[in-house]
Amino acid sequence: MSGRPRSVLICHANEPLHLEGVARWLAAESDLRGIVVIHDRAEDRLRRARRELARSGLLGLLDVLLFRVYYLLRWRRRDAGWRRQALEDLRRRYPGPVPEVPRIAVGSPNVPAVERFLQDCRPDLAVALCKHLLQERIFRLPRAGVFVMHPGICPEYRNAHGCFWAMARGDLQRVGMTLLRVDAGVDTGPIFGHFTVAIREGEESHLVVQHRVVLENLKPVWTRLEQVLAGQAQPVDVDGRGSAVWGQPRLSASLRRWVARRAG
Repeated sequence: MSGRPRSVLICHANEPLHLEGVARWLAAESDLRGIVVIHDRAEDRLRRARRELARSGLLGLLDVLLFRVYYLLRWRRRDAGWRRQALEDLRRRYPGPVPEVPRIAVGSPNVPAVERFLQDCRPDLAVALCKHLLQERIFRLPRAGVFVMHPGICPEYRNAHGCFWAMARGDLQRVGMTLLRVDAGVDTGPIFGHFTVAIREGEESHLVVQHRVVLENLKPVWTRLEQVLAGQAQPVDVDGRGSAVWGQPRLSASLRRWVARRAG
C-alpha cells in the first residue's frame, strides 16, 4: 500500500487521553480522516447496571457500587493528577496542534450517521476505544477492520476490566492489553498481540494500569498494525486457552487481594 494508511478514531467525549492523546498518535502515524465522538447517555449507564444486576444479583451489584465508593475515596484525586500528566506526556511525544479532522458527535457508534461518516472517510482501519459493542455493518466498513486495544489479556480476561480482575486474582503475568480486530463477539476477534507494562500493585489504581498498558505501548502497537495492513501478521493462536467474560470491579475481590498480599 502506497502512502500513509487512512484511519478513524472512535472514542468517548469525556476521555481526553483518547480524544486528544490517542488522536495525536494516530495523526502522527497515519492519515487521520475523522473522529467519532461518543457522548455517554444515562440510558447506557442504566443498561450496564441492569446487565450487572442480571449477571451478579443484588448483592453482586451492591459489591460493585461499594467498590466505586472506595475508588472515589482512595484513588480519584490521585488519578486526576496522573491523567493530566499523562496527557502532557502525549503532547510532548506527539507535538503540534490537535488534528483538525471531521468529527461526528453521537450517543452510539452504531447509528446510521456513523455508517455514513465512515463511508465518507474511507478508512483503511479504525481504532475503537469505547464501551460499546460495534455492529457488523459498522466494523466491516474499514478496509482492514476495526481494532481495539483491550485492557486485559484475551481470551482469559475479556470485557472491559480485564486488568482489574487479573490483579485481583494475583494473575500478574496477565495484566496487560490485547490488540484485536473486532468481530461479532465480545472481545473474541483475531488477536494480533499482547502488550504489558511493569505494574506497581497497591500504588496505582486499576484505571491507571488500564491506561498505561495502552499509552505506553503505542509505538509497538502501530508497528503491529502496519504489519496487519501489509498482510504480514498472523493472529495469535489461542486454542486450548481458557476464556471468560468478567464483570465490573468488586470491593470484595479487591479486599481479598489486599489480604493475600499482606499475608504473602
